[in-house]
Parts: sequence; C-alpha cells; structure tokens
Amino acid sequence: MRRWVAAVEYLGSHYAGWQVQAGRPSVQGALETALSSIANHPVATICAGRTDAGVHAFGQMVHFDSAAAREPQAWVLGGNARLSADISIRWVRPVDTSFSARFSATSRRYRYVIHNARSRSALLAARVTWLNYAIDADAMNRAAQALLGEQDFSAFRAAECQSATPMRKLHGISVRRSGEFVVVDVRANAFLHHMVRNIVGSLLEVGAHKRPESWIAELLAGRDRTRAGMTAAASGLYFVGPDYPVVFDLPAVSEPWFPG
Repeated sequence: MRRWVAAVEYLGSHYAGWQVQAGRPSVQGALETALSSIANHPVATICAGRTDAGVHAFGQMVHFDSAAAREPQAWVLGGNARLSADISIRWVRPVDTSFSARFSATSRRYRYVIHNARSRSALLAARVTWLNYAIDADAMNRAAQALLGEQDFSAFRAAECQSATPMRKLHGISVRRSGEFVVVDVRANAFLHHMVRNIVGSLLEVGAHKRPESWIAELLAGRDRTRAGMTAAASGLYFVGPDYPVVFDLPAVSEPWFPG
C-alpha cells in the first residue's frame, strides 16, 4: 500500500457537505467513487477539514492509500474525467505513511466573501453572500483583532458542535474591502463547528454600525452563543487549506484567487 495526498478544489453548492451522508450527494462520496474506479479497489479518503453543505474549497487536502501502481498524473487526469465540473483534483503526490491530512495539519485557513452591492449578481449566485446595505470593513477588522490568540470560542460555537473543548488558537484574522467585495480571512490551529460563519455574522453587526467595535470582545468574554450574531450563510465560505510541517515537502497553501 502506498499513501497519496491530493489537493482538491470544489464548489459546494450542490453537495450536502464534504462527508458521506446516506441518500445525499457529498464531495467525499464523489471523490472516493472516482478514485476507486482508477485504483480498481475501494478507496477511502481522510480530509484536512470537513466542510458543511454549501461551503466551497480552494485547497482541501486529502490522503488515501492504494496498492494500485499509478503515476500521480493518472490519479489527476483519471479522477477529473470521472468527476463533475464542480470538483477538481488539482495535484496528487506520494507521501510518507506517517502523514495524515487531518492530524498532521498545524493550522487551517478560511475565507469568507461578501458581495456588497445594491443589486445581486447572477454570475455569483451561491458563490458569495450578497448584502445590499453599507458595510464598514475597517470597523469589522478592528473589532476582529480581539479574537486573536488562544481563547474560549463558546460564543461562536454551534450548538451541535462535537468538539471536546471550545478552546482554539486564532493566528490571524483580517477584514478588508476589495471593490464591491468585503473579504474576511481567518487562520487558526483548528475551528469549531460553524465558528467562522458565527464570527462573520457577529462582525457584520459591527460593520452595519448596529453594535460597537467593543462588542466582539464582550461576546468572547461572555461565552454565550445566544447573545452573538446570526450564523452567516454557507455560500460565502471557502476553505482555503491547511498548513503542514516542512518535513512532508508539500506545496504551501496558495493564496486564493477569488475575489482578487
């Protein structure tokens, strides 16, 4: 058996999320079906971060084991020929069997994209969150800095989250405007269920000047999810990808190209 690692890009609009779910389309199910066809035996995948229904990915990292004698490009070309247009294997490499797409990751990055314009875009449907009211990205960015460091993120944790602890370490967060877009970039050691979407939902209260910038720090200290903002829509969320130790000699996470 040989271990392989693959970078996978996908538009999550038509999927019930990454994880296989009975009777519902999933990214994992589609990918494993394609890889199993190439290998001529069942292939199981482990990903860096499970995404929810409607969430997209620039660089989901996946590892799988196979006894099939295949070149890296055979996995890429064969896999993409068997996948629908909204899932793409970008590259595949052999890796040491000690590597785990999930447990070897030292950090993970997400991007949330808001289309802030008077009218909605047909071309961006299900790819962004559209908001037609004024958003102060600078105020959001200032407020967000209170979240840095190792903190208890109970205020931004979904009720159904199964993590044993609400503690997470946020390495970086920024909010900026790029033309009609407001872009939120977040990097942490790991994330709780709906954590990014819940943070964005609260930051938007600040961006709309409904709450003061100090409110985000108050929410964090209060650890009460019921006092925070609404969960932002899944359509604007992108898993950028994980970071791994240099010993595995994998390509660094690429800067996301959208929205520029």
